[in-house]
Amino acid sequence: MGHGHGHGHGHGDSDSRKLTIALAITAAVLVSGAVGAVLTGSLALLADLGHQVTDVAALVAAVVAARLAQRPPSTRRTFGLGRAEVLGAALNALALLAVTVWVAIEAFERLGDPTPVPGLGLLVFGAIGLAGNLVSLVVLSRGAAENMNVRGAALHVLGDALGSVAVLIAAAVTLTTGWVYADTVASLVIVAILVPRTVALLREASHLLLEGAPAGIDVEEVRSTLLALPGVEEVHDLHVWAINDRNPAVSAHLVIGQDGCATADCGEHGVLDAATAMLEERFALHHSTLQVEAAEHVAHESTCASPEARSTT
Repeated sequence: MGHGHGHGHGHGDSDSRKLTIALAITAAVLVSGAVGAVLTGSLALLADLGHQVTDVAALVAAVVAARLAQRPPSTRRTFGLGRAEVLGAALNALALLAVTVWVAIEAFERLGDPTPVPGLGLLVFGAIGLAGNLVSLVVLSRGAAENMNVRGAALHVLGDALGSVAVLIAAAVTLTTGWVYADTVASLVIVAILVPRTVALLREASHLLLEGAPAGIDVEEVRSTLLALPGVEEVHDLHVWAINDRNPAVSAHLVIGQDGCATADCGEHGVLDAATAMLEERFALHHSTLQVEAAEHVAHESTCASPEARSTT
């Protein structure tokens, strides 16, 4: 006996469009950054360029993931491909982490052997990069809170924007004081800002990929609330997970006693409908699969198994 609700794709088309726009802008900034890095020899611009290269790859992956997530479920993939967005976010976080580690290593090497960098070149190319990154951030920020895939892409662009700001500051310091370490210190600041955010995104994506409970949902609170329903004596096989960060789901077995048997089915006073409504209203769990069973049927998983299966247990 079960009850469920389907998954919707929500703002999938809008997210895909935002990511595509950000991809086009970032690709243009990438070309500008490459020219600037070659002409000036700046590590900060090179760090920014490294981020832009991974950004283009990340945005391509994000666009592909967003479009895959819009595909309807099939007999082979009954949940659809919504998990592709989480996988895309994890890959983006890993790529960005690799780039920041590389920049940090290069920066520490340059601290021992500083390389003079033309301040005017830093200023021009930093300004171009910042302008493009800010436009991309505005486009992506409207969907970042609701979509991990967009959030991962936005984190890459944020890294570029911070990199551009650091480049501009390094340019100003170089032009006014001639301090040769300004460019290297700017690149280390970028690393220090990005690493914690990147690790947090990677942890969040890994948690979902490992079927962890969604953030903000206390599984024990879900259990106790189900147990408080009239007629429910026990809750077992309770699982709360998420296809992606917008589609949490729950499944559980609700054991009812003799007094609850008369109201086990659907209807205004039914245990099943009461549980489903509670999960939606209190925990925003709109996809639920609930099995209602009598107390004497609790061990049905082994009782109903085939003789061959029972002989192996």
